[in-house]
Amino acid sequence: MNLIHRTLLAGLGLLALAACGTDSAKDRTRAAAESRDTQAAIPAPQKKPVDGLPGMPPVLDPKDVYAADRPNKLSPVVKDFPSRVYVPNSESDTVSVIDPKTYKIIETIRVGRQPQHVVPSWDMKTLWVNNNRGHTLTPIDPKTGKAGKAVEVHDPYNLYFTPNGKHAVVMASLDRELVFRDPHTMKRINTEPVTCYGVNHADFSLDGRYFIVSCEFSGELLKVDTQRMKVVGRQKLPFDGAMPQDVKISPDGRRFYIADMMADGVWVLDGDKFTEPTLLRTGKGCHGLYISRDSREMYISNRGEGSISVFDFKKNALTKKWHLPDGGSPDMGGISADGKVLWLSGRYDAEVYAIDTRTGKQLARIPVGSGPHGLAVYPQPGRYSLGHTGIFR
Repeated sequence: MNLIHRTLLAGLGLLALAACGTDSAKDRTRAAAESRDTQAAIPAPQKKPVDGLPGMPPVLDPKDVYAADRPNKLSPVVKDFPSRVYVPNSESDTVSVIDPKTYKIIETIRVGRQPQHVVPSWDMKTLWVNNNRGHTLTPIDPKTGKAGKAVEVHDPYNLYFTPNGKHAVVMASLDRELVFRDPHTMKRINTEPVTCYGVNHADFSLDGRYFIVSCEFSGELLKVDTQRMKVVGRQKLPFDGAMPQDVKISPDGRRFYIADMMADGVWVLDGDKFTEPTLLRTGKGCHGLYISRDSREMYISNRGEGSISVFDFKKNALTKKWHLPDGGSPDMGGISADGKVLWLSGRYDAEVYAIDTRTGKQLARIPVGSGPHGLAVYPQPGRYSLGHTGIFR
């Protein structure tokens, strides 16, 4: 092969390689475009659903337990109920019914001995008055405001409902029992004896599979398996003379807050690990805990000093403290459907307080019966009730 032929062949080879290189570049460009199209067709990753207690309504937002509690987001079940504040007067054996628009008592209902809390049922159709020493529950129809026939239930200091609506849970404080009952008939289904004294308040985990209970008179906490109806953990609070009260879970479900009226603050607990909690001091006689409608803040009533502390979840800090003019004994209560008013009973002053949640200003101070305790603001947003004075999810 002469020099001319070799030169021609080399040139043809270079042309072929160039052609191959061009095709490869086109292929790479086409492949990249197809990859982008494929990625665009794949939906964005969704929040992993919570593996909840069987039968429990699905968690709307794994990062916010209270996502269903937004202002005025009323369930069809309750949207036509008149807005009222129901106040159990534990030493008068009555329930005062307040019109929140006028701040006036419009009715007084005679109930059993020592009513402690007014509790919305799981299906939100009934309000149950816990007549602790009368050993009965009085049902109130929130649509008509009329009381029905009392149901015999022993030592009903407080009342909760499992997140799937399968059981009512009676906090039998003096009997030292957690009594699981039919949520409609209140027939006893299972009794779990406890070794602590004064079971009184509780709240459920994000997935509903367990709940934390405070034991007022022995300064202890319990962890209870919801489905098994069994106590699976118990611990003594690290404070001499501790007297735990209200219990609330954080919006993200990571922590439980337990008010303590003798430690003058809130215990912060990892419910999953159930390790020793830490104390956040708020004020004398810390008692009730209420979550704002936007899930950003928690209102903490300090019964012993007539104040309300405000805790910011994002900042993980106390940011404000509101003092009631002329003092008072702010105890238990709830937040209006629009989120603008915090209602609290004045336990030792036979009165009820209405407080502006934006400014902390007292809007009203209403005389009621003796020993007002666990008042319920009703209706409130949410899909179902876990009990107490209104824990909605």
